[in-house]
Amino acid sequence: MVTISRGGRQSAFTLVELLTVLAIIAVLLTVALPRYLGSVDRSRDVALKENLKVLRASLDKHHADYGRYPDSLDQLVERRYLRAVPVDPVTESAQTWIALPAREPGEPGIADVRSGAAGAAKDGTSYESF
Repeated sequence: MVTISRGGRQSAFTLVELLTVLAIIAVLLTVALPRYLGSVDRSRDVALKENLKVLRASLDKHHADYGRYPDSLDQLVERRYLRAVPVDPVTESAQTWIALPAREPGEPGIADVRSGAAGAAKDGTSYESF
């Protein structure tokens, strides 16, 4: 029980008042928490799409400059197309990217990347199809 002293008299919060405050907080949390968690999932999906866009643009720039695709994503960092290999926001690792070879036969290197995350995004599309 919390007591507050007022000029010699002590007044306290009653159990009903404390339960009322806790009930109001619980109602606010039930409204706010699902929205917060949904926005976190959506922002993770947007960050994944943006990281894939940056990686693919870097791969294309490397191909335009050197006439071939890089052998690894780390080569993009070595040649300063990227400061660092972006982190996959779903797996929270920069090591889970799936490197795809060029479609043209005989062309070496990594021409495209996909997320190594399992599952689907908030809109239902699989992470592998981004």
